[in-house]
Amino acid sequence: MLYLFIGQDSNPQGAPLSSKDTRLKQIREEFLPKSVEHFNLDTLYAESLKLKELQEKLLALPVKSPKRIVIIKNAQKLSSDVDDFIQRWAKQASKDILLLLDMEEQGRKEAFLRDIYKNSKVFRFQEILALNTFNLSRSIEQRNASGALTVLTQLLKDGEKPERILGGLRYAAENSRRSVPETRCRIKFILDCDLEIKTGKLKPVLALEKLIIKLCALAQPFH
Repeated sequence: MLYLFIGQDSNPQGAPLSSKDTRLKQIREEFLPKSVEHFNLDTLYAESLKLKELQEKLLALPVKSPKRIVIIKNAQKLSSDVDDFIQRWAKQASKDILLLLDMEEQGRKEAFLRDIYKNSKVFRFQEILALNTFNLSRSIEQRNASGALTVLTQLLKDGEKPERILGGLRYAAENSRRSVPETRCRIKFILDCDLEIKTGKLKPVLALEKLIIKLCALAQPFH
């Protein structure tokens, strides 16, 4: 089994745990008996993770438990050889092992993620941007194209990457109270923009500006 946690996440005001921690707690309670959790849970860090170490963890069998859980933190920093191994492993993953990749942003891992999406369960969490994408989404909801473009300009000036801005907009679209058809349309616009940037059809700034104009035109006020 392969699970993906995508997003930076944060503790909601007043909450003792972040959304990621809460979800992880639920997964642990679902698969790991408390009495043997210590023997069946490994937390690794991508920055120092070697392929051999990961292979050894994934070969170990559960101890009096239906599953073993292996968590890799900061998975956006995995080395290419570990990426390649996980892509192969995901296609024939053991039912006894749950590998959980926790990444703050998908950026440079787009191709890697596209390859493993169909063999994984994905959980998306909010990405925290220097100028929160709530500001950008709010302007779009209000059909305030001028305000949204101003926020976009500041985000880019602050060094935010286009793919992270798109990730924030997608998160907002997937978690909005809009109708299913409008939500699908918004996500399609976002994916089209992502493709225009990746193929070089448009420069990132122009592609994002075009996207915002389209989203503002699509937005309709709630009744």
